[in-house]
Amino acid sequence: PRAVKPTTFRRLATEAMSNGPAHPKTYSGTVKPRGYVPGVGRGEVGFTTRSDIGPARPAVDGHSGLTGLAAANVADFGAAPAGYVAGRGRGMGDLARSQGELGENLNESNYNEFSGYGGSLFGGDTPYDKDDAEADKVWEAIDEHMDQRRKRRREKRRLEEVKKVRQEKPKISDQFADLKRQLASVSYDDWNSLPEAGDHSKKRPEKRRAEIFTPVTDQMLREAASQGQMVNEINPADGVASVLGGLAEARGQVMSLRLDKMADSVSGQTVVDPKGYLTDLNSVTLRSDAEVGDIKKAQLLLKSVTSTNPRHAPGWIAAARVEEYAGKIAQARKKIREGCEKCPESEDVWLEAARLHTPENAKAILANAVQHVPTSVKVWLKAAELEKPDVERQKNVLRRALEIVPNSVKLWTTAIELESAADARVMLGRAVECVPHSVDMWLALARLETYENARKVLNQARTALPTEPAIWITAAKLEEAHSNQQMVLKIISRAVQALDTMEVVLDREQWMKEAEAAEDAGALATCDAIIKMTFSRGVEAEDQKETWMLDAKGCLERGHVHTARSLYAHARDLVPNEEDLWLASAKLEKDHGTAEMLDVLLQQAVTHCRSSEILWLMAAKHKWTTMSDVNGCRKILEQAFAENPNSEEIWLAAAKLESENDLIGRARHLLTKARERAGSARVFMKSAALERDEATRLRLAGQPDNLVEAAVERELALLQAGIEQFPTFAKFYMMASQAMIEKNPDRAREYLKMGLKNCPDNSTLWILASDLELGLQDVTRARSLLDVARARSASNPQPELYLASIRLERGAGNAEAAEMLMARALRECPTSGILWCEEVVTSPKHAQKGKVKLAMKHCDNDPHVISAVARLFANDGKPEKARKWFARAVALDSLQGDTWAHYYAFELRIAADARKKKAASSSGGGDGGALAAAEQRAQTVVKACANSDPRYGELWCSISKRPDVLAERLGAAGVLVIAAARVNGHPEPGLAEARRATSAVLDAGKEEVKEVKVDAKPAGVKSET
Repeated sequence: PRAVKPTTFRRLATEAMSNGPAHPKTYSGTVKPRGYVPGVGRGEVGFTTRSDIGPARPAVDGHSGLTGLAAANVADFGAAPAGYVAGRGRGMGDLARSQGELGENLNESNYNEFSGYGGSLFGGDTPYDKDDAEADKVWEAIDEHMDQRRKRRREKRRLEEVKKVRQEKPKISDQFADLKRQLASVSYDDWNSLPEAGDHSKKRPEKRRAEIFTPVTDQMLREAASQGQMVNEINPADGVASVLGGLAEARGQVMSLRLDKMADSVSGQTVVDPKGYLTDLNSVTLRSDAEVGDIKKAQLLLKSVTSTNPRHAPGWIAAARVEEYAGKIAQARKKIREGCEKCPESEDVWLEAARLHTPENAKAILANAVQHVPTSVKVWLKAAELEKPDVERQKNVLRRALEIVPNSVKLWTTAIELESAADARVMLGRAVECVPHSVDMWLALARLETYENARKVLNQARTALPTEPAIWITAAKLEEAHSNQQMVLKIISRAVQALDTMEVVLDREQWMKEAEAAEDAGALATCDAIIKMTFSRGVEAEDQKETWMLDAKGCLERGHVHTARSLYAHARDLVPNEEDLWLASAKLEKDHGTAEMLDVLLQQAVTHCRSSEILWLMAAKHKWTTMSDVNGCRKILEQAFAENPNSEEIWLAAAKLESENDLIGRARHLLTKARERAGSARVFMKSAALERDEATRLRLAGQPDNLVEAAVERELALLQAGIEQFPTFAKFYMMASQAMIEKNPDRAREYLKMGLKNCPDNSTLWILASDLELGLQDVTRARSLLDVARARSASNPQPELYLASIRLERGAGNAEAAEMLMARALRECPTSGILWCEEVVTSPKHAQKGKVKLAMKHCDNDPHVISAVARLFANDGKPEKARKWFARAVALDSLQGDTWAHYYAFELRIAADARKKKAASSSGGGDGGALAAAEQRAQTVVKACANSDPRYGELWCSISKRPDVLAERLGAAGVLVIAAARVNGHPEPGLAEARRATSAVLDAGKEEVKEVKVDAKPAGVKSET
């Protein structure tokens, strides 16, 4: 476009803004002054935009070459003087910096807190000499050293940050790393059994279209009948009719062709052997196309192997086996014959050839084989095996083999096994010369020789094999077998010394195994000698007792009783004053020994451990109960008194011995001395119990009342004396109230009140006080006592108090109050077994299983809960499960008498049912031993209970603490009979009847009663209930 002058452009712009031609006059006709701005006088000045100014300024005269901002500046301020630099006067300006006028950039963006302003500290003309270079190198070294010092911390911090990030956002590969490592243990079968990944996406299932069935017309039926076909339906997809008879007709035609092929064309008789045909069918091996292809590939590959390396024996064997697998036995034999020709020195090829051929041909093959490999033991053994059952031919083959290979232990062993004893002795004599390193040969020869010759043989063996301990041990067994006991220990001692000299490393565990092996062989003296010489090897002095006891325990678990006994004996010889060793030895003799052995052991124990009360008591009890030697028991107790004059246990044991033998005067005298020398609360209680039992016996015997009253008064006097000395002993108040509860209930209440005052935290006293009021028909007072007791023990809730309150409410007919108390009790005592047992037993039958689950959740190893579960199984008619749970309950707590009572009652019910079934049997035959087995199980429970001697349980104590039971000394077995009768709802037997019922069982069961071994926790109750 044509260029426009600035003046013309300004005029055009003014005209455009004023919408008309420019004129120098305003509306008033006056000329506009220079610099006039419309509206500035009244403050109405608008803003100016680029459109108001215009795109350019007119050129200035004399500076037409300037444009833009420079031209505008010239127009406003005039031309710049010569040498002018913009911004230089105030030290700033981009133009000055671009022209190099400013030496340093002091802008804030060029400032750093550490190094200050950027740029060099010196001018550009400052020289850079060697000192500056050296200083820079020093500082760089310093920077690098400081960076290395901080590098470890920096890397550690970086690793921690990375680890933290990985923990917060782990990678998928890290999440499945452990599972990937476990894939290494997955077998091929497990991998192949993995199911295919199915489509588990949530797709909406498509609705299946209902099939359309069209009835067949009559015309189609007639046509089908005329053609001998039966049309079933028409396929709606293509409209083609389905014919049912087609498949059957085709199958019939195929069968007829086969029969025609197998039939004789002339006479029509079949020429097929049925048995041979079936045999051929069984021999046919169906192979898939893939398998056939694999066989062909293998044949091709092995052909290449045998052709490129014909001396490679495994290739020929593999080729023959592939042909055998393919069913081509002739081809396999051909292959292996070629292998024998190519590899005549390989015994494996000859053995494979013998395997593939018939026995007769195999003999010829092996005869050829021994010509090429005469020293092959396998070939000779295979040749001897093929001679079976001709023993003489086997012997000839093996003898010929031994002539060629005399140093083969296997050949000698096989040959000697075929010989008689005399010939075997001769051959063994030759064998030990040919293979002197074989320990078995020497030992076998020694067993076949006489005593003197065996000693010579073993001496020769020891010379040939000085580092073999089995030879020394065999020599010791030989001496023991000929009653030369002194030489046994001598031989074992020399063996240990010789092996140590030869630096043969045999630790204590290895010697222990040799001792156990000697025990199994019946060489007990050898076992003792090995233990004596080696049981302390490698054991520190401070760990001796624990180590020996653990070793003995391990021997017992493995069934080696004599080894454990020998360990204890030699350990006691080294440390005779260790009470634990004597106790462990006594337990071993009690479980596995005889009464005489235990008596001798206990006599030795009290000799070495004179201050051990428990050993004295065990010795006295064994003399009394097991050996029925009362005088011997008295002598032991007299010796115990001399060694332990102030022992409470020994005084009480002596008093019990005299009272059990009806020597009340001597027992009373002993207890009087005990109160003087070892006066304790227990001694006072036993003294009062003696007087109580005496009063009960007098009452049962029908003695005058004055004698009974005198005994009762002596009991109360002793209890009062005990209360004065030991006011916090609660049993004094219980016994006093029991003595007065029938004759003077008020006095009994006073004793209980006194007991509650001195023993406010004893729950049994509160329960007895409540029972006393219940017996007097004062339910309100009884409830009040239990409420007060629970309030006093609010910080430590007592389950017994809650149980007594619950039973009181149920007895009073307040079922709702009882349920509320039970809920509160279980909330405050969630792990109480007696509460959960009560809840399970008293719940309705439909709710018992749910209660059992809750009980097992809170206290799964409580004997009360386990017993309740067993009772449920027994009531549901599941005897095996009930028996298992009863066994577990008594294993958890054998002192719980109630569990034994329910267990025995259950076995009695089983025996009664078996007795009824046998009596109701119409045939009158045997019951398969069910009744005898049931009665035997019941007797086993009685024996186990008598051995355990339980002392606790509500039902149990209510019987065992009765004065008549205590006076008659009925024992655990008698109490069990009475408790079981009460559980089954039968009339309680008399004391004499209960004693007779258990005496026969216990007399027959003097032998050891084996403990019932149960799992720590049987199968979960969830599945069983």
